Amino acid sequence: MTPTTTVHPATGTAITSGLRLVLLLVGGVAISVGCGTSTDNGHGIASVKPRAAASLPPAFAWLRDAAPSGWPMIRVSSGAAMVYPPGWHLAHGDPGTATAVALDAHGHYLGYLNLTPRQANEQLASWPTFRLAHNSDEGDRGVVSLAQATDLPFRTGTGSCVEDDYTTRTGSHFREIACLVTGFRTASVIVGAAPPAQWSAVAPLLQNAVASVRT
Repeated sequence: MTPTTTVHPATGTAITSGLRLVLLLVGGVAISVGCGTSTDNGHGIASVKPRAAASLPPAFAWLRDAAPSGWPMIRVSSGAAMVYPPGWHLAHGDPGTATAVALDAHGHYLGYLNLTPRQANEQLASWPTFRLAHNSDEGDRGVVSLAQATDLPFRTGTGSCVEDDYTTRTGSHFREIACLVTGFRTASVIVGAAPPAQWSAVAPLLQNAVASVRT
């Protein structure tokens, strides 16, 4: 199958994949529930303290969910791991990162997930502002925050998230969820994105993947 060159929705750079897919929406799968906040038990090891779902901001209430069982998982060298929907496939990205995508028959993005180790200047308290500024610095236009929150409970730690909308320097339009999650062993950034026209169908898949990241 001839490789298809597509544009990275977060940076606008080209990545190559041999995939020509129509998005596979997965139905009829069981959802397991689990979330909590990360604390230190006094021995340098983080533990998880459950938090009531009612305390979640409405825009991020989906964090109470975890990925359906049976989703593929990929782990990066830092030890962090993400799951991605069945029918999506891995694509090449920067070393030490993981990317999963769904493409249509023309090689256009229907959905995108990426897991990247935290960079030195990324902090939980300032993450939403940092992410929006980063997108603009990468050449994205019309970057608009739709929702943001800090001190959010993840399965293995605490995170800060922003949901935003932007147009890449190549003219592609995306909506994304971007979270910085600090957990047991490491801190990572997980990003899920899709074109606005696909958002209502793809967002539940992205949300489940983001909610289930392990750090």
